[in-house]
Amino acid sequence: MPEFKHLTAPSEGTAITGENGALVVPDDPIIPYIEGDGIGPDIWRAAVRVFDGAVSKVFEGAKRVVWFEVLAGEKAHERTGEWLPADTLEAARAYRVAIKGPLTTPVGGGIRSLNVSIRQLLDLYACVRPVRYFRGTPSPVRNPEQMDVVIFRENTEDVYSGIEWEQGSEEVRRLIEYLESQMGKRVRADSGVGIKPISITGSKRLVRMAIRYALDNDRSSVTLVHKGNIMKFTEGAFRDWGYELAAEEFGDRTIKEWDGEPDGRVVMKDRIADSMLQQILTRTSEYSVIATTNLNGDYLSDACAAQVGGLGLAPGANIGDEVGFFEATHGTAPKYAGKDVINPSSVMLSGAMMFRYMGWGEVATRIEDAIERTIQQKTVTYDLHRLMEGATRLKTSEYADAVIANL
Repeated sequence: MPEFKHLTAPSEGTAITGENGALVVPDDPIIPYIEGDGIGPDIWRAAVRVFDGAVSKVFEGAKRVVWFEVLAGEKAHERTGEWLPADTLEAARAYRVAIKGPLTTPVGGGIRSLNVSIRQLLDLYACVRPVRYFRGTPSPVRNPEQMDVVIFRENTEDVYSGIEWEQGSEEVRRLIEYLESQMGKRVRADSGVGIKPISITGSKRLVRMAIRYALDNDRSSVTLVHKGNIMKFTEGAFRDWGYELAAEEFGDRTIKEWDGEPDGRVVMKDRIADSMLQQILTRTSEYSVIATTNLNGDYLSDACAAQVGGLGLAPGANIGDEVGFFEATHGTAPKYAGKDVINPSSVMLSGAMMFRYMGWGEVATRIEDAIERTIQQKTVTYDLHRLMEGATRLKTSEYADAVIANL
């Protein structure tokens, strides 16, 4: 284990290790967590009680989680002077599985996104967002139960690579001049400029993870979502490389949708991004696993979540070959910080994802079923309460009590 500068590792518990590409999870795994900023402490306090309750119910004391708080965001800056201390990254690498609440990122100047930094520095190349309907949840669509997708969004390239130059800077002036004089591409002189890299490596490893997930979980199809009709050498290449990867590594277990009957194979599809945003609404049941570039995935995952209750019920994870980092998918909502009102289901369901990733699938199912029962009983936080007739409005902490009672 690493020696930490600002952290003290737990005196008990055992680190998760790896063997032949699989996790080896002890009975007392140490799991680092980041509370998060704004509403983060409120939802974490609620969620961790549900996690411990579910583990206790399933394993009857034979297994438990040893939680290890690590620092990022405002609390880290207050205590260490750094927004993302090296200790936090080292802890994630050492213990392999971690979970966090939402983190502050100012709009405009100041620090860059801490979420993006964590993904890039740990090479968490896949943002995994399952979106499904929990019965009883108010929805703006007629048949929300048809939504059951898992989105694999590339996490390290595209516009989120953060390669950009500010309007009016000397750097952007030189770049614009180079593009015009050497490449024959005219860019307005008063522009800011960003670069959108999409690589074979980044594309194929993302699609590989998506196909493996589909095969391991009996999913019927993988759809490549792109804007290749306009950006042919980046988005269009992502599509082409995805099909190549499927043929090269999974040729006997996948089939293109126009090549005949599936016969038990995973069907490979592709859709233009703007069309996909329409089809996920009008032909929801036709999609199962989605693999896409970063910005498309950002829009698509939120659009899917809106159909089944919003980001308060949307779990997420950032996964690489060595580390899985699970997270609430919404923002910090600072105006609600400390008020004990926010729906903690996103981080609870992200924890369920985490337990399933660890091989503790019964714990995950117990949490998901308890949340669904709680919603069906119309005992919910304010975000769902305002959309339900005859519901009881609960505080964040009270909602956790209700979920625990339903475990």
